[in-house]
Amino acid sequence: MKLRNLLYSSGAVLLALGLNACSTLGSDNRAEAVASYISHPIQLDGKLDDPAWYKTPAYPLVHADEQFSRAIPEIRKFFRKGVVEPGKVRLLWNDKYLYVGLDLTDTDLIAESQTEQTHLCARGDAVEVFLKPARQTWYWELYVTPKGQKTSYFYPGRGLRELPSVFSANPALKGMIATANFKGTLNNSWDKDRKWSAVIAIPLTELAMAGEKLDMKTPWLILVGRCNYGRYLASMENSAFPRQPVLNYHAHADYARLKLVKGSD
Repeated sequence: MKLRNLLYSSGAVLLALGLNACSTLGSDNRAEAVASYISHPIQLDGKLDDPAWYKTPAYPLVHADEQFSRAIPEIRKFFRKGVVEPGKVRLLWNDKYLYVGLDLTDTDLIAESQTEQTHLCARGDAVEVFLKPARQTWYWELYVTPKGQKTSYFYPGRGLRELPSVFSANPALKGMIATANFKGTLNNSWDKDRKWSAVIAIPLTELAMAGEKLDMKTPWLILVGRCNYGRYLASMENSAFPRQPVLNYHAHADYARLKLVKGSD
């Protein structure tokens, strides 16, 4: 069964995608996100223990340029030096998956959602991964939480992203795997936690079912955004790679160019 039937059982018609439609690629000044090839499978336990993670570039999550420009003075002062609870993202790939590895400082681990396949950023700490073929209108929004909960949404185009049919109870990527590991206690703001990490395995075959392969020849874009709640923060802290002028995880012009590279691993 094709992806359009899997994703839109409610009857939304994917012919509206316009498979030949192009989206704006933005300038040539896009940031670049390198994913390094590995020939062996990654252990999916939420830990970044495999040496391959430390042979691929690490990208820090940062604030948007104007993120706190209109905040009250107390909040502007709190975040004046940049990200208070830093995080990094690393990327690997093989013939089966694109792997996203996350390493996140977090002094108050919050994960209040009791279910998956929902807007997990509204219910606690979460990271969102946005993947988009550069020449197409469609894209995915993928979530992971400190509990290893996951969500995968598929947007035929940004102009349709508020429709109920997009937010299906059925995962857009049924084969996606999300695992997490944390140091501390969940949902207890009276102690002080340390960190959490996560690994997302995104199946390449399912991405290709929409009409564009994720490979070394086809241009793809990526953005990784974090929602971080906590007692010790002056407000909920968003951070992302790449840096954005204005905080908006759906701003495709800000996405990084995803570069799959091969070498010795």
